[in-house]
Amino acid sequence: MSADTTAARRPRLYRPSFFASPKVFRTEVLAGLVVALALIPEAISFSIIAGVDPSVGLFASFTMAVVISIVGGRKAMISAATGAMALVIAPLNHEYGLGYLIGAVILGGIFQIVLGALGVARLMRFVPRSVMVGFVNALAILIFLAQVPELRNVPFAVYPLVVAGLAMMILFPRITKVVPAPLVSIVVLTVITIAAAIAVPTVGDKGELPSALPVPGLPDMPLTGEGLAIIAPYAFAFALVGLMESLMTAKLVDDITDTHSNKTRESIGQGVANVITGFFGGMGGCAMIGQTMINVKTAGARTRLSTFLSGVFLMLMCIAFGPVVSQIPMAALVAVMILVAFATFDWHSVAPATLRRMPISETVVMTVTVVVVVVTHNLAIGVIVGVITAMVAFARRVAHLANVSGVVDPEGKQVVYSVTGELFFASSNDLVYQFNYREDPDDVVIDLSSAHIWDASSVAALDAVETKYAARGKKVTIIGLNKNSAAIREKLGGQLVGH
Repeated sequence: MSADTTAARRPRLYRPSFFASPKVFRTEVLAGLVVALALIPEAISFSIIAGVDPSVGLFASFTMAVVISIVGGRKAMISAATGAMALVIAPLNHEYGLGYLIGAVILGGIFQIVLGALGVARLMRFVPRSVMVGFVNALAILIFLAQVPELRNVPFAVYPLVVAGLAMMILFPRITKVVPAPLVSIVVLTVITIAAAIAVPTVGDKGELPSALPVPGLPDMPLTGEGLAIIAPYAFAFALVGLMESLMTAKLVDDITDTHSNKTRESIGQGVANVITGFFGGMGGCAMIGQTMINVKTAGARTRLSTFLSGVFLMLMCIAFGPVVSQIPMAALVAVMILVAFATFDWHSVAPATLRRMPISETVVMTVTVVVVVVTHNLAIGVIVGVITAMVAFARRVAHLANVSGVVDPEGKQVVYSVTGELFFASSNDLVYQFNYREDPDDVVIDLSSAHIWDASSVAALDAVETKYAARGKKVTIIGLNKNSAAIREKLGGQLVGH
């Protein structure tokens, strides 16, 4: 056997995509560093919302990012401690303590694994584009609004620093894109504030950074039926909110990168990450849209390496370079997030030309989604309300597509009604009233060749029509049923009209 044949049969080792070229590797590493810097103040802020020590949020961001980079289904997406998840479990912590919160995180992760295995990700197909656009726009608004408190009652120097940071991030890419502009902005502004001794709020003002790695352990709560009953409702809400935000964010990244992600793997991966995070004393989390946009859109990352390194760099900076990181001015990170908010918003969706062409129902759905998210500060509630609004709008549109037209034969002995359209609960409600029961001849034919029966409401409506004609001694013959329509009518016909 020749050496060439032996080489051809030798199995090829898996080579991660981030090793494809030095440029890709550099991009992923720098993106992870920028995201880690942006994660620190966010994690501390969310810890305050949940009422826990800042280290609990930072540990969660570290473990979530590292674990999801391995088990997740969407490359380059960032998962960490989030505000939405903190709001869900905050009441539990305030009433019962940290042990119950950690227990809810672990149980919520188990729920996510189960829901993921059951195929909850497939429900994403029912989220219309108008809801997705509303989700993105609301997210951009929330990211911007989250920066407003950092601009209130602060030294005047904060404002020129924010403007300078924005200017650097806009202009620096015109010079070179080798180094991410947000990283340059953060470093330059930090050097300026330290060198000039400018007194402005810093990352250190948000809370004390941890000085050691987290260690695994069990939650400090009674593992009894009573204890599980207390945390179960919070855990289930935690699971649903986390999955919804993560899957919506994954879909957004799919569109931005023009690639496909494994939503089922992502759902299960979120659960695995939360279970591990809980055992390491973290407050849990889900996908973070702001940091994901920094990673994917601003820094240009496309692989799992950037997600993994964002968690590693986060802990490294907290433990090894805590004093330096604490000196980063909040103004630098505010500038980054403002630019992210601007880039995230879908400006095309609100352009006058787009609004003129868009059906009014689509605009209403998008607006409702945005308003609900901004008012409640909960992306999951906004998406649910948006989907329900879209379903109602769709049902109203389709309901008017079912038409009935009748033709009496020349001898006046038979009338043939042609029904066209989709028959379901909304369209079939008016079906009963579109026949002339009193004046029609004794032989009535209803032709459903151009219609389709979808549900029991439609079968009940046809039964009601037959009953009304029968009460007047008239015979009804239904023809033209397709296979599926005939099956549902055969199964339910005559069983739904009360006597």
